[in-house]
Amino acid sequence: MTPLWALHGAAPDLAGAPPLSIDAVMQDAVPATTKKRRSRVPRITLLVLVLGGLAFAFRQGLVPAALNPLPALDLGGANPWLVDWRLAAMKYNPDLCRRVLVAPHTDAQPIADSPLRDGCGWTNAVRMSQAGGVRAGFDKVTCEAATALALWLEHDLQDVAQAIMGQRVTSVQSYGTYSCRNIIGAKFWKSRRSEHATANALDIGAFTLADGRSISVRGQWRGDGVEARFLRAAHDSACRYFRVVLGPDYNAEHHDHFHLDRGIGWLCR
Repeated sequence: MTPLWALHGAAPDLAGAPPLSIDAVMQDAVPATTKKRRSRVPRITLLVLVLGGLAFAFRQGLVPAALNPLPALDLGGANPWLVDWRLAAMKYNPDLCRRVLVAPHTDAQPIADSPLRDGCGWTNAVRMSQAGGVRAGFDKVTCEAATALALWLEHDLQDVAQAIMGQRVTSVQSYGTYSCRNIIGAKFWKSRRSEHATANALDIGAFTLADGRSISVRGQWRGDGVEARFLRAAHDSACRYFRVVLGPDYNAEHHDHFHLDRGIGWLCR
């Protein structure tokens, strides 16, 4: 077959042309859509990192009050949206705490800070005696955890009590809040301080109903009776407001109480 250049009477000048490398050939073969997709990867990665950083800042209460667009919580309003981030916003904001923890929804008085020493102490904490018409005596508890407790007692817990027991809860039995100690029963990180060491956790051992009956975690968690159903529903409903909610199914150390805290973890068991 006669070459095409021969028909036109001139041969191509290949002497001065650089040789084509395999990489160049392959690069020319890459579709334009693939190149565009690759160019977007760094921007998408950066966007994900920025959004993740913002989410972490909101979750840990690190967004300054002046820059936080989330509205203050209202204890009288059920089912608040973005409740976890709005609770976190109270962590380092005493002014917001005083605006939210107000009568008649709760009786909570600010207490002086106790600077951290050896991992123990508290900041922006209150002394609580009642919330949502429920007697709840907790001597030292962070404003963030106290607000979570108030929302749970006034709304979700009462809904559970009415639905299962046919009456309201009038008081909860405190098993303590602040305690300078490590996590009890930890399997791995045994030297880690408990959330109790910063007053960011509280324990509840029993609930008293309007008719005077007491339902205890220790005595009535097991089984399929109405009291056990109430306790399990109460436990699960607390997970909406507290990041860690532990009961008898978690380990032996919690056989007689619910542990509720607003720490960095996330576990409902």
